[in-house]
Amino acid sequence: MRIAPHGSWASVISVDQLIGSSIGLSAVQIDGEHLYWLESRADQRGRTSLWRRPLSGGEPVEVTPRPAYVRDRVHEYGGGEYHVSGGTVVYSEFSDGRLYAIRGEGPPTPITPESDFRFGDIRVHPDRHLVLAVREDHSAAGEATNTIVALDLDRLNPDGGVVLCGGADFYSTPELSADGRLGWTQWNHPNMPWDSTTIMTGTLSGTMIIDSHPIAGGLEESAVQPRWLNDKLIFASDRTNWWNLYLWSENGVRSLCPTDAEFCPAQWTLGQRAYAIIDDDHLLCTLNRCGKQSIEVLTISDGTLRPTADPGTAATSVDVGAGHAAALLNYSDRPAALALYDLDQQSWTTVRSSTETIMDTASVSLARLVSWTTEHGTVYGWFYPPVNGEYRAPTGTLPPMITFSHGGPTAFSAGNFKIAYQFWTSRGFAILDVNYSGSIGFGREYRDRLKGRWGIVDVQDCIAGAVSMGTQELADPARLAIRGGSAGGFTTLAALTSSDVFGAGISLFGIADLEALAKDSHKFEARYMDSLVGPYPEERARYLERSPINHPDRLSAPILLLQGTEDTVVPPQQAEMLADAARRKGLPIALIMFEGEGHGFRRGETIKASIEAQIYFLSQIFGFEPADRVSSIPIDNMAT
Repeated sequence: MRIAPHGSWASVISVDQLIGSSIGLSAVQIDGEHLYWLESRADQRGRTSLWRRPLSGGEPVEVTPRPAYVRDRVHEYGGGEYHVSGGTVVYSEFSDGRLYAIRGEGPPTPITPESDFRFGDIRVHPDRHLVLAVREDHSAAGEATNTIVALDLDRLNPDGGVVLCGGADFYSTPELSADGRLGWTQWNHPNMPWDSTTIMTGTLSGTMIIDSHPIAGGLEESAVQPRWLNDKLIFASDRTNWWNLYLWSENGVRSLCPTDAEFCPAQWTLGQRAYAIIDDDHLLCTLNRCGKQSIEVLTISDGTLRPTADPGTAATSVDVGAGHAAALLNYSDRPAALALYDLDQQSWTTVRSSTETIMDTASVSLARLVSWTTEHGTVYGWFYPPVNGEYRAPTGTLPPMITFSHGGPTAFSAGNFKIAYQFWTSRGFAILDVNYSGSIGFGREYRDRLKGRWGIVDVQDCIAGAVSMGTQELADPARLAIRGGSAGGFTTLAALTSSDVFGAGISLFGIADLEALAKDSHKFEARYMDSLVGPYPEERARYLERSPINHPDRLSAPILLLQGTEDTVVPPQQAEMLADAARRKGLPIALIMFEGEGHGFRRGETIKASIEAQIYFLSQIFGFEPADRVSSIPIDNMAT
């Protein structure tokens, strides 16, 4: 093995391979004898398309070739952008927001007009000549209006559909039973879907819903993901701290499997498929037990669980049909893949890998579940050690470490194989991926730790985690960096303005001004800050105190700011103000503006430039010579 300093190891994962070799896989569905899924590609500027393949095998076919772009923007984050039933596909086209139907091998035909409507959470019912969808109407001034609508599958719907459910601020998951009963989820400001929701049922009569009534949810209960099982309704609820599964019938509600685990994620997007119905007595489920994920079969009659995959294998989207289950599987030691599970043979077969496997097992960094204690309790994270089968560091040296703070903040970071993480660990970096207080997967009480304390407990958790790794000699205490994007960028900036633990920071379109976010956010998150910080403007003083933009003089470390010029969530001026403050303090500062990019980078060339900038920046701050040939970037106040 070659001896070289941490950070200087040559990796088999080049920047170009990181960008070009990966495809995003999502939204699996089985219809008849065919498997459907979505693929997104950075080298096509993030374009997403629908693919199909027979369950029995064969070459995949692109159902929506260029220039089609399958995506929606309901709640801004979209989801449920297509559905297929009986060979008929209905999808949302991102370029114009319209719904298109594809019948068999025919061309896409629009069924909605050019308008200010957005559609998501689509459900196709060919036998009823019906399409159900969540519609978001942006035609009027002020806040958008969300409803559930019914559309005619066989013609253009000039009115954008007939409203079936209206009056609530938000809707999701319109599920229609075989006998014509509709189940759905709804909620109102100031709640997010992980705070308080209601599951409703009613009967579809023509173009009306009659006899509607709530069956689950309420104050301090998140009830989501309803699915019909004959005349009964399955749903997930956190009424006992964990998102467990329940079965509703006319006789009442019963828990299917009381356990300290989450059976669904936070509903940031529509169209989630966290579990699927196999038959009248079995469900295929995804579980998260305090960070440890699995995919298991739940027997409804006795509440038992049976694993269907090796430990450490998780699933993010599942469906069942024709004797098979389909899932997007995440592994600890190799890239995520689309896979089929033979329900009789109880075996998995890979259909499509998200990334070409270019690493040998000796170079893969396996995540270790770690924890540490703060004043508010135990905190969890994933530690990825530096690993490269061809290199080792000089004896007695410790690696630089990047602390990752995930976005959301009501989200979760899994300990699975991530090519973007292996990119760093194979170069000699350690990574600490923090599921700070407020993350999902650890129960509602853990989630609620962040209520009113965003910018405090998440920051404390990241700082304490980094210190803990340094104390255990898993990382060099003098070379600790923190990195985050969006909400994670806020945690990053808050850490850099409240502590001197970190020797460098990287913010990707990080939120710096909480007041601006509270005053000008899209509808879905318009009142999110009420629970994270406090009601605005009543608690305006909190917003000002916790906003890094108001404390630029407290910046404590060199910082790299990566920002899109078209970002409407984090205006570019915020990054410019932080950069100016760092310059005044004499701190090394690099600011890169990416023309045409918004909140989140989608273009391959942007992602490549941002990664190369991070390598160069850290090499200059932490004093190592990268093995990669990357272009230099201007770093103000950097001593030569």
